[in-house]
Amino acid sequence: MRKLFTSESVTEGHPDKLCDYISDSILDAYLSEDKYARVACETVAGKGEIYITGEISSMAEINVEEIVRQTIKEIGYDNSNLDMDYRDCNVSVNISKQSPDIAMGVDESLETKEGADLISEGAGDQGIMFGFACDETEELMPLPISLAHKLARKLAEVRKQRIIDYLRPDGKVQVTVEYEDERPIRVDTIVVSTQHNEDIDLEILKKDIKEKVIKEVVPEGLLDEKTKYFINPTGRFVIGGPLGDSGLTGRKIIVDTYGGYARHGGGAFSGKDATKVDRSAAYMARFIAKNVVANNLAKKCEIQFSYAIGVAKPVSIYIDTFGTNIIPEEEIVKKIYEKFDLTPRGIINYLDLQKPIYKKTTNYGHFGKKELNWEKVITL
Repeated sequence: MRKLFTSESVTEGHPDKLCDYISDSILDAYLSEDKYARVACETVAGKGEIYITGEISSMAEINVEEIVRQTIKEIGYDNSNLDMDYRDCNVSVNISKQSPDIAMGVDESLETKEGADLISEGAGDQGIMFGFACDETEELMPLPISLAHKLARKLAEVRKQRIIDYLRPDGKVQVTVEYEDERPIRVDTIVVSTQHNEDIDLEILKKDIKEKVIKEVVPEGLLDEKTKYFINPTGRFVIGGPLGDSGLTGRKIIVDTYGGYARHGGGAFSGKDATKVDRSAAYMARFIAKNVVANNLAKKCEIQFSYAIGVAKPVSIYIDTFGTNIIPEEEIVKKIYEKFDLTPRGIINYLDLQKPIYKKTTNYGHFGKKELNWEKVITL
């Protein structure tokens, strides 16, 4: 049976990703001075305006406005007529401390309060988190999202290195892969929409994107004479960034994870420290799912954790290997319980999550990057 599946990625200059990157930059700044900082930071971007809100409890003293402007500069926004200028945009900061009602449950778990032999923080919120892996790519990610991220990253690379010197920071990519009997066989469609300077000819842009981005990224064997290309299909993309569309932290959760190929619990990542299981437990779920596949226990694996606020241990663990497992799924779950401490403190310690590592996660997916601790392969 043949079918098509599509995933999307966006560049670091996309308004939502701009907000994610600012939030994670603020998080890293606090963790650089205080590894126990509690951060839940949200960013809103609009026309000439950045608004920072959320709850932060820390001993660190951080100049948030300075971080915001430096982050916007790093992305490349320096023109208020086309997108945003880091030098003159308005930055508003409205940050309070973490609610004492939440802190009460995080500081000391329900199990500890009830006298159990368990010293751990409780989960910072209730929620469900999914992790996923499959053997379609070297990094054990689905092929559509893997290619989409690589194309979006390449767009930023050719812009910053001035290989294509008329590009601006905003952009989106979409890749459709054709599957036969559940295996990817070819790329059916590639969509690229990239912001550009006003005076560029569309045909030149299409040629440059196809030659210097797409053909540099997508393996030749996946492209054929039937592959369709839609490059700036509206014909013009000059106004972009927060001038063209508002941005918000946490609005690209499918881009951040598996491109829609696997389920999502709904919680966003950026701007949250690791006591928030939305982030840390999703990272741990990916780590375990990846190692199930890497250890040849299954070709495809999806894991769900669920947590209750103030409770340390997960309420449930669910696993689905889609019929590709070589041992019973019950045995895989047993291995997980025996090998890993899935309390917030256990996850934080195992993955070393109290360091300023989060800016490197923000763009082009939180999964599939070799340098991240939750991407390492171990023996199960």
